[in-house]
Amino acid sequence: MSSPLPTPPVRVTEDDCPGFSRGYRLQHDRVREQWVIQAPERALLADPIAVAILQELDGQTRLGTVIDRLAARYEAPREQIATDVLALLSELTEKRILRL
Repeated sequence: MSSPLPTPPVRVTEDDCPGFSRGYRLQHDRVREQWVIQAPERALLADPIAVAILQELDGQTRLGTVIDRLAARYEAPREQIATDVLALLSELTEKRILRL
């Protein structure tokens, strides 16, 4: 019996327009004063960098535009912002928290 082939990692690009998958959303927990990714029967803590990125996602805006906005807002090198955004969103897409 052969084992199934591993699925290739998801590679999010600047042309993608990701949004939250059904049942997931970013929400501020007023009791804990923290941002969380609300999921079916669980909640995932989101750090401040993830929150800044996730608040920009609407399922319609290209990631290139999101990266440009974040680079301007934080006066950071666009290349570094792009690396961070694409890595985070690739991971969340692999976990099916986001959809492309």
